[in-house]
Amino acid sequence: MKSRARPLRGFSYIRFIIFPYTYPCIYGIMREMILLCMESGRNRKRTWRKSEYEHYRVVADKGQQLLRVDKFLLVHLKDTSRNRIQAAAKAGFIHVNDQPVKSNYRVKPYDVVTLLLDRPRYENKIEGEDIPLDIVYEDSELLVVNKPAGLVVHPGCGNYTGTLVNAIAWHLKDDPKYDPNDPAVGLVHRIDKDTSGLLVVAKTADAKTKLGLQFFNKTTRRRYNALVWGNLVEDEGRIEGNIARNPRDRMQMAVFDPTSDIGKHAVTHYRVLKRYGYVTLVECILETGRTHQIRVHMKHIGHPLFNDERYGGDQILRGTQSSTYNSFIRNCFAVCPRQALHARTLGFKHPKTDEEMDFTTELAPDMQALLAKWDTYLEGAKGKA
Repeated sequence: MKSRARPLRGFSYIRFIIFPYTYPCIYGIMREMILLCMESGRNRKRTWRKSEYEHYRVVADKGQQLLRVDKFLLVHLKDTSRNRIQAAAKAGFIHVNDQPVKSNYRVKPYDVVTLLLDRPRYENKIEGEDIPLDIVYEDSELLVVNKPAGLVVHPGCGNYTGTLVNAIAWHLKDDPKYDPNDPAVGLVHRIDKDTSGLLVVAKTADAKTKLGLQFFNKTTRRRYNALVWGNLVEDEGRIEGNIARNPRDRMQMAVFDPTSDIGKHAVTHYRVLKRYGYVTLVECILETGRTHQIRVHMKHIGHPLFNDERYGGDQILRGTQSSTYNSFIRNCFAVCPRQALHARTLGFKHPKTDEEMDFTTELAPDMQALLAKWDTYLEGAKGKA
């Protein structure tokens, strides 16, 4: 039996549709042509990876006095540092008249100075902004920050500035190894705008890869404190349910059957810390990290987070009908004008030393004030009883 050329995966349709009556020899020629095209594509891809992309270009005017190129670029480039420019020169990324130069090169009139990098320019450039940061821990590989409620984590639609990412870019502006526009470094995970608490930031690509794997493999340790509506029946429990966009409200997430193909698998464990009668303080432990996971899981079991506007927690869901109680709840909403959720603990293995690290923060001031009001209310209720 004559051997016939084996069709390439993805190209077998050529033989049957374009050349239905082709002889094996012609088919073999076609196969070689396709292989050559594929090899050519791979070569082009390799060339592209080795290419350099122009990020900045400036021509020195005729009155330019001799000036080191690092000082010259420091004048023309905003939101950078001399250390970062010198690092770029050392890596061969700074060119003058199409030739790489060292940082001590002196710029002359009409010199064409370009900054070339091994990656394309990012469309949405992240600029550093002088925003206060509560840094819990920092070393050469990472930093742990305690994010306040109300601070958006990263730029997005409607929030292009004033984010945690902008604050980190400012804090690390003198670190030549940290590029806030490089997705290989930066935030390893996220929490919602109106959630306070701990986040870890990777300063190096290696640190982000190793920390990211820990989150993926669920070996990190994350505990949240939340005030929820209602008096939970059990002292502890487990919530399992897939999470996906709510088809009736795209701003919300919803819980679906864990055996279905809808959404992503999600598991939340909870433990009661204190009961206030109409609300309960709980600790939530995440097995997974889905969007709005604690908020949507607690609503799913009938206990939305206190003052969580998106999931109905900004209504008076438990308690009496008295005007006094109504006024008390409204005051509570004013004291903590967001969902009562705080990322209190964070634990992981250090990406470089393999040391187990655990961090804990106090509750955010607004949540502390909120619980103080409920403590007072509870004491008053006990006194009346």
